[in-house]
Amino acid sequence: MSKNTFNFIGWILFIISAIGFIISSQGNFWSMFGSIFFLIACLVFIIPFFLKKKD
Repeated sequence: MSKNTFNFIGWILFIISAIGFIISSQGNFWSMFGSIFFLIACLVFIIPFFLKKKD
């Protein structure tokens, strides 16, 4: 597998863990805030995998 594939799989796993943190933090505002912020950050870092590369 290529380096990009490993990076992409890693970010998918981070997104899954962020969703798990969101589910587990229901009822606690600051935990929920941090979990949602973590999910947004993961999504921002995964965006470059969907952008077309310019040759």
